[in-house]
Amino acid sequence: MEAHVAQYSSRLLQQEKEIKLLAAEIDRLKNFDCLEVSPSLEGLRDENTKLKYRLNVLQKSLQEERNKSRKSMININSRVQEIFRDAIKAAYPDLENPPLAVTPSQQPKFGDYQCNSAMSITKMLLKTSEQKVSPREIADHISRNIPDNEYTEKVEIAGPGFINVHLRKDFVSKQLSSLLVNGVQPPAIENRKKVVVDFSSPNIAKEMHVGHLRSTIIGDSMCRLFEFVGYDVLRLNHLGDWGTQFGMLIAHLQDKFPDFLTVSPPIGDLQAFYKESKRRFDTEEEFKKRAYQCVVLLQSKNPDFIKAWKLICDVSRKEFQKIYDCLDIKLIERGESYYQDMMKDIVQEFEDRGFVQMDDGRKIVFVPGCSVPLTIMKSDGGFTYDTSDLAALKQRLFEEKADIIVYVVDSGQSVHLQTVYAAGQMIGWYDPAVTRVVHAAFGVVLGEDKKKFKTRSGDTVRLIELLEEGLKRSMDKLKDKERDKVLTEEELKAAQISVAFGCIKYADLSHNRMNDYIFSFDKMLDDRGNTAAYLLYAFTRIRSIARLANIDEEMLQKAARETKILLDHEKEWKLGKCILRFPEILQKILDDLLLHTLCDYLYELATTFTEFYDNCYCVEKDRQTGMIAKVNMWRMLLCEATAAVMAKGFDILGIKPVQKM
Repeated sequence: MEAHVAQYSSRLLQQEKEIKLLAAEIDRLKNFDCLEVSPSLEGLRDENTKLKYRLNVLQKSLQEERNKSRKSMININSRVQEIFRDAIKAAYPDLENPPLAVTPSQQPKFGDYQCNSAMSITKMLLKTSEQKVSPREIADHISRNIPDNEYTEKVEIAGPGFINVHLRKDFVSKQLSSLLVNGVQPPAIENRKKVVVDFSSPNIAKEMHVGHLRSTIIGDSMCRLFEFVGYDVLRLNHLGDWGTQFGMLIAHLQDKFPDFLTVSPPIGDLQAFYKESKRRFDTEEEFKKRAYQCVVLLQSKNPDFIKAWKLICDVSRKEFQKIYDCLDIKLIERGESYYQDMMKDIVQEFEDRGFVQMDDGRKIVFVPGCSVPLTIMKSDGGFTYDTSDLAALKQRLFEEKADIIVYVVDSGQSVHLQTVYAAGQMIGWYDPAVTRVVHAAFGVVLGEDKKKFKTRSGDTVRLIELLEEGLKRSMDKLKDKERDKVLTEEELKAAQISVAFGCIKYADLSHNRMNDYIFSFDKMLDDRGNTAAYLLYAFTRIRSIARLANIDEEMLQKAARETKILLDHEKEWKLGKCILRFPEILQKILDDLLLHTLCDYLYELATTFTEFYDNCYCVEKDRQTGMIAKVNMWRMLLCEATAAVMAKGFDILGIKPVQKM
């Protein structure tokens, strides 16, 4: 943007010079009555006005970006990487794409960050120019070329060639003050992207189960992260709301509630209704034929059958919404039915490009590098999941103009989705170097017996019953700790909901999504270790420190502007650095979409805070009277900064903390 502003400014200066010259010439000629108006001058003035307007817009936009950038939290790891990138370039200008490896140090004695590029550069020099230089010598050469900067206090070479980086305390202190004054801000992102996230996606007329729980929780958290960094996010619920199963459902509806067109059918249990219709479909030949006829009439958009379809969908929607309300999930419904009118054109496009082959009356597409072909039209002329998924992909690319599309779907769909994506690339819909289309796969939920999570009778666990059980166990846990004796009824209810749903979400998100995980209420409600229960209790304790010291928000804000945060104690220093790692954690998740990294960070932050609080007095009391004798305000600010980052972390995970627990 800076370049655009400079370009327009230069053109504007040139235009203004030309206008002045032309105007002077016109004034001279007017004295001899040679002309009335110069068209070239008017044209030049029009263009000049447009340029001024465009420059003004660009300058305003640039100023907004600068203001935003000033408030953004600095990704220290990225800044240290930039310093070493420049140093390596200066030290070895002829080296193409030299390796850059900068990571946080694991031990304080090795500084705060560590650059481990010297060893790799040694190998590169030996390979490219047959120079044999020791890693330590290379590390020394890099260190000598580090530019002046505001971040690093000093660098030291250790071992065979590690470069240990020590941050400046005044820089860390200023960043913590900025966080407190401006609030927890996202890291600076180059461009605002359009993101489509496809998640949850239950099937109409079927219960939501634990598989849908994973997709719903993971997808919502990804959306929250994308929204926090400023992306334009479209949260899509790709419902299974179309297909042959609706034939049997509508046929059963006609038999059971023949007046459904005029009287709303009282379908209390849609799952039982589905099972009844499926049993009839499998055992009654006449019913099966009628079900197929219903599918044809539905697909031809017969008004009565469309109404029956909508009635069935509405019953399911109400059940799904109960779950979404419990978990505070926002979604835009766009099921398979949304793409029906696009499918004919999809088939035509693949045919026109010569990608379609016939196979026993089916139209199939072989995609290079994929083992299974896509079936885009059945032998009876019907469309398939493959067709609807291709139509959805194209719509998201061309109509939504998405820069990133994320499918939060179980890992069992991996081959299918990779084939759909490859087909989209083959036909030229998108270039993976420009548009990111990714399958955020996840494993299955296991019971404590390490088998697929089922009820004792072997049925799939109903999600609504699971959430109700969570609420019951959460309240039992709170009462065991006698919280019902110190909290008001309203506070107890808020704590119950926070713990129940927070623990269910966190238990899922704290595991690498690509692995299976064991669902255990006992483990997730344990207030020891890396659990939501522990973190929520830790958060309420941190928030209570200022409250018990009679320090309100206004006093904290005033202190944030006026009090320097001291980092002299090793535990203050450790906590301050840990707080400021938040932006680099978020950047890592934006890159790999693995949310357990955020959970691990929040747990590390909470335990680092405990170390700080156990070793550094925030509030000092008189030993005789127990009254507050002194408040160490810079330490209160460290408490506040910790709580602020934890609160934002909870928000991204979709967890609602409470002030009292």
